[in-house]
Amino acid sequence: MIEDFQLRVKPQVAAQRKELFDYICQEKNVPTGQLKDVRIIKRSIDARQRQIFVNLKVRCYINEMPQEEVIAPADYPKVSGEKQAIIVGAGPAGLFAALRLIEQNIKPIIIERGKDVRSRKLDLAKISKDQLVDPESNYSFGEGGAGAFSDGKLYTRSTKRGNTQRVLDIFCQHGASKDILIDAHPHIGTDKLPRVIENIRQTIIEAGGEVHFEQCMDTLVIENQQIVGLTTRQGLQLQGPVILATGHSARDVYRYLVDAKIAVEAKGIAIGVRLEHPALVIDQIQYHNSNGRGKYLPAAEYAMVAQIEDRGVYSFCMCPGGVVVPAATGPEQVVVNGMSASNRGSKWSNSGMVVEVRPEDVTDTPIQDPLCMMRYQEEIERTAWLQGGMSQRAPAQRMADFVNNRLTAELPECSYSPGVVASPMHFWLPEHISKRLQEAFKKFGLRARGFLTDKAVIIGVETRTSSPVRITRDKDSLMHTQIAGLFPCGEGAGYAGGIVSAAIDGMRCADALSVSLKK
Repeated sequence: MIEDFQLRVKPQVAAQRKELFDYICQEKNVPTGQLKDVRIIKRSIDARQRQIFVNLKVRCYINEMPQEEVIAPADYPKVSGEKQAIIVGAGPAGLFAALRLIEQNIKPIIIERGKDVRSRKLDLAKISKDQLVDPESNYSFGEGGAGAFSDGKLYTRSTKRGNTQRVLDIFCQHGASKDILIDAHPHIGTDKLPRVIENIRQTIIEAGGEVHFEQCMDTLVIENQQIVGLTTRQGLQLQGPVILATGHSARDVYRYLVDAKIAVEAKGIAIGVRLEHPALVIDQIQYHNSNGRGKYLPAAEYAMVAQIEDRGVYSFCMCPGGVVVPAATGPEQVVVNGMSASNRGSKWSNSGMVVEVRPEDVTDTPIQDPLCMMRYQEEIERTAWLQGGMSQRAPAQRMADFVNNRLTAELPECSYSPGVVASPMHFWLPEHISKRLQEAFKKFGLRARGFLTDKAVIIGVETRTSSPVRITRDKDSLMHTQIAGLFPCGEGAGYAGGIVSAAIDGMRCADALSVSLKK
């Protein structure tokens, strides 16, 4: 007999197999010898009260042994001789678009301006060691996109737009832990995600698809308002419809589209800082315990949001037990992001703390200047570069000093490996950002005692929360509003935010492209 139960247990019970067995036998009146196995189906932590509980949905096998659970693999036919489509970008949108095209018997050809995910690691190390940013291989450009080195968080609210479960299943088929099918806020981890990405690439190639690294799109070939192919800066010429999945930092592509009079519009973004606490402080706050998380709980997460003067201020991409990393993509920029390994075991926890910024906040004519938000990003990133000493060192300030408009004399230890420089961020950040951050930090400090502290440090700047433009597309065909055969896709086109939603949008664009080829 198989029975499913909803359980609410203490962390030590959820974490230890024997204790979980004993608990089920006692609470559900199952004789000890009859409970053969227990499988956890769903898991979440309830830390709202002083006593922490773990909510579990479990499947119990009583007087029978379970069969091995195997995720049904997707059917990837050989597509070497089939019609082909071009995908620009090998981030989650591009990779999942490629897999879906193969399922539709279309040959995907991916071009990626950056390097393969393994080679990227060497270039990332140079940013910290030598203060050098390779403009084609960095935290944003290269196989896997920005998400490859940003914790691999898979939580999304985009369930209305596609099959979230299918995305998680595909990750598991390619080597991700099955824990991502169980946890309420799943993540793969920066240390494990690159191997999963390599496996996805291998699936694409084995099916007959192509993946070309260090090939940057130069020109879209358009005839009679229809895409017929593209060329790369390196001289590659390809024919077919195009899924444009560049990621949110391909500013040269945005400039090209505007110059070519291909419709692009400015969209709202969010700008702010990375806020880093000692992980123990966040654990103490979230788990209501001066000793922190203890033996059986993971590094604590938080989510903060406030409305300040008609603009949202919120935490973004929270990395418990993580580190702050340099995310610039070119010269004269300082940009920060966060990431965590799978065990989330560092002694720091960080999150983006950002303020909603709309086009009307930065220009009177967003329609005439569709790149106004991108230019605003660039301006703030260059200021941060100057404040950091014209290197990849980042400007920083103690959180309490920032809120109280004080200079920071001495910075606490932090995780940002290129180094930090004390800087009056309350003074030089745009006032509509700094003032809202200050007020939000005060509110967050009242909600969570100990959150507003001089033990925490803000590091600047967090500007790449989303694309500064939206490449216009028809809501039904997902095709560009002007150019047939062009499918703006994912986060870079303004239609996703995060790994899972980008992957879902990639699959949707692949389906739309397949439909267009059959007409």
